[in-house]
Amino acid sequence: MSKAFDLSGRVAIVTGGNGGIGLGMATGLAQAGAALLIAGRNAAKNAAAVKALAALGAKAASVEADLTGEAACRALVRAALDQFGRLDILVNNAGTNIRKQPQEYTLEEWKTVLDTNLTSAFLCSQAAYPAMLKAGGGKIINIGSMMSIFGAAFAGPYGASKGGMVQLTKSLACAWAKDHIQVNAVLPGWIDTELTRAARRDVPGLHERVLARTPAGRWGGPGDFAGIAVFLASGAADFVSGAAIPVDGGYSSQG
Repeated sequence: MSKAFDLSGRVAIVTGGNGGIGLGMATGLAQAGAALLIAGRNAAKNAAAVKALAALGAKAASVEADLTGEAACRALVRAALDQFGRLDILVNNAGTNIRKQPQEYTLEEWKTVLDTNLTSAFLCSQAAYPAMLKAGGGKIINIGSMMSIFGAAFAGPYGASKGGMVQLTKSLACAWAKDHIQVNAVLPGWIDTELTRAARRDVPGLHERVLARTPAGRWGGPGDFAGIAVFLASGAADFVSGAAIPVDGGYSSQG
């Protein structure tokens, strides 16, 4: 591996890292030499993810956490420091969706999506900042969505949270550049995960429309996110900050 992409000695937190895109990114980081702390609500899935990462030769651990609260986010960062002694990389991937028409959401449903997707990213970034400052710099990767670009009738809170994620990314990138912390967003397209399998059940014809519009002619997979994670987490991306990069098989390139 090129030295520019070598993450040996680096420590990464991946929220929602026990499956889907999060585990795909964690796998890439592990293969590049990083130690991993996975955060997720499901203890069994966390354990399986740690086992898979350890099989790659990585140091890996997990924390069972609900990251919608400030205390849990701070505890997560402390766990990384206690386990590995430092923190260099934070992937804010924890997310959820509730698919309804806008007029049908309750306020609690709105808050659930916003708090899980956006507030948790802010709180984890805030908690990680002192540790990255002490390490001499760091990398934050926020997971947005192509719903940061497009609208969807059934994804009002989700789209609002992901649009907010892009603007949060830009704000943090500007604020923390002086501290050698780069902050970028990745915008997944239609990816085959538990979340989108539910969408295919709920939204008739979605599968066919996605295939028809995606130039790559397929749904993405978690493995499609390993490379972008390594790039944005590595020294190769030291002059990349505040960007929002689609990983969508070309979906968003069309008008």
